[in-house]
Amino acid sequence: MYQITVNEKFKFTTEGKDGLVELNDSIIQPDIASLSQTRFHIILDDKSYQAELVAFDATEKSASIKVNGNVYELKAKDQYDALLEQLGMSSITAGAVADLKAPMPGLVLKVFVNEGDTVQKGDNLFVLEAMKMENIIKAPASATVKSVRIKPGDKVEKGTVLIGF
Repeated sequence: MYQITVNEKFKFTTEGKDGLVELNDSIIQPDIASLSQTRFHIILDDKSYQAELVAFDATEKSASIKVNGNVYELKAKDQYDALLEQLGMSSITAGAVADLKAPMPGLVLKVFVNEGDTVQKGDNLFVLEAMKMENIIKAPASATVKSVRIKPGDKVEKGTVLIGF
């Protein structure tokens, strides 16, 4: 399930199932024909739409699409984004960051960075297993790693400082 925000105004909940699309608790069945990798022809409710993917950022889960000449900015959140938001991870801003704390209790499975490494916003830092799910924790901002206080196999509690920048 995804929560889609269009132009920072309109919010939709959507999920794809067996060729059908559930949009805000209603089932729709669009007829989508791919014209190229970025262009599509869509028929929905006897109306025709020309759609083009203008830009796509998988890391930020955002896209710009052009539908019948109008450009729309989309941002998506999945169930994992909602969980991280609920656990307080969304409050980490893109500004300067000093320490990265454990967003939840768990077991460190893998560490991707070492002291002295330079990371960019969105780079993978480590894998934390929590609630039987593997969570890849990413860099909240571009920074240099000053200290890595974890290693694979470490059990951590929520709020424990794991990496210093």
